[in-house]
Amino acid sequence: MLYLAQVQKKDILGEISLQLLACQNADETWAILPEQTVLIVPPNCNQNVLNEGMLVLADIGENRNILQVQTATNWVLELVEKYLTTGFTPDFFQQEANKSEECRQSLTLQSQELSRRSIELEARREQIQNLEAKLQQEKELLETKNQPSQLNFDAP
Repeated sequence: MLYLAQVQKKDILGEISLQLLACQNADETWAILPEQTVLIVPPNCNQNVLNEGMLVLADIGENRNILQVQTATNWVLELVEKYLTTGFTPDFFQQEANKSEECRQSLTLQSQELSRRSIELEARREQIQNLEAKLQQEKELLETKNQPSQLNFDAP
């Protein structure tokens, strides 16, 4: 797993350690580490190019062993080029988040309005069907009243 870390030197033993600051998630996003974690850099990791305070990218294995350390300079410059030179500021992202929330609320209101209208239409449809059935009954009743009764006038 890839971590952003800051190089620290310990004066007593001359060891170099890394304070882990953030880690890369599986979806390429990054998360700030809530706890302070410090790992000792093994001698096989180019310790001579690591200066105190330097930001590095560290590839760390499952057993918390440091596999590789490289300077984070190019990575930071890439971030600056991608996001900070094109106007993507924290304010911009906040405004976009606000716009998204407003759109979500608007869509929710529209959905509720459509549901309300659908219920009203269904109620009106039922009223119309009831009126049609009532009219049909009245029509049938009138037709039976208006039919001449067949009386048998042939008396013996």
